[in-house]
Amino acid sequence: MDFKSLVLNRQSDRSYLAKPVEEEKLARILECARLAPSACNAQPWHIIVVDHPGIRAKIADATSERILGINHFTKQAPLLLVLIEEEANITSSLGGWVKKRHYPLMDLGIMAEHICLAAASEGLGSCLIGWFDEAKVKKICGVTASKRVQLIITLGYSNARTRTKIRKPIEKIVSYNGYSAVD
Repeated sequence: MDFKSLVLNRQSDRSYLAKPVEEEKLARILECARLAPSACNAQPWHIIVVDHPGIRAKIADATSERILGINHFTKQAPLLLVLIEEEANITSSLGGWVKKRHYPLMDLGIMAEHICLAAASEGLGSCLIGWFDEAKVKKICGVTASKRVQLIITLGYSNARTRTKIRKPIEKIVSYNGYSAVD
């Protein structure tokens, strides 16, 4: 599959089959995550793979919101990946302080998308989850108070067809040689 086809195929899946993810597929996805670039090669991340049904259910509960009716699909996913922000190395930290940027968040975003694209290349669905009770997830996973859980990714065989992407036209998001807002 060429890269554009991969990007067109990857989507935020919110319905999963009750089919386990093969260990070799998960290993290839995690290897792609490991190879993701980061500022000053800091690699400020740790991934907790949650495959135990009881723990997975507790984390899924921490992502769900009854009042808003969101994220109930997380209970269907056979795997949850909990992404922890680790401390950046001194070079990345100093550069971030000088430039007033928090590079670990960018690095985690890049690594997370490596996971999602690798999953799509393996025929799996994924969804990035940013709405969750961080304190509950930290307690469930034994993450220390000084660390941040930044994202959770659902992973499994999708039970949905690939949707057509609805995006802004290119001329609304790209300009050359200077900023030009398009209404």
